[in-house]
Amino acid sequence: MKYYGSRICPDCVRFKANLDANGIEYEFVDINMSMAALKEFLRLRDHSEVFDVCRENGSVGIPAIVDEDLITIDYEEWLKSKGITTEEETKTVCSIDGKGC
Repeated sequence: MKYYGSRICPDCVRFKANLDANGIEYEFVDINMSMAALKEFLRLRDHSEVFDVCRENGSVGIPAIVDEDLITIDYEEWLKSKGITTEEETKTVCSIDGKGC
């Protein structure tokens, strides 16, 4: 499994903590660390309908999970599909409108 995100995104930090706590192997692509990583993510984002809502509302769309043929931006649902429950936390958001990353 690969996921695109940022170390400064609260949702990405929570997702990574859940992966680590449950021993799930992953490849993390930090879109803020290099132009190549950002371009790789933008190619995915610009060509996948999963990100339609992100493009419409101006959000980034991270964490973005690529797991075999599945691409999703719903990390909580992805974790649930793996049998991992997450506790409700106070959401910290990283967008100007307060709706997420």
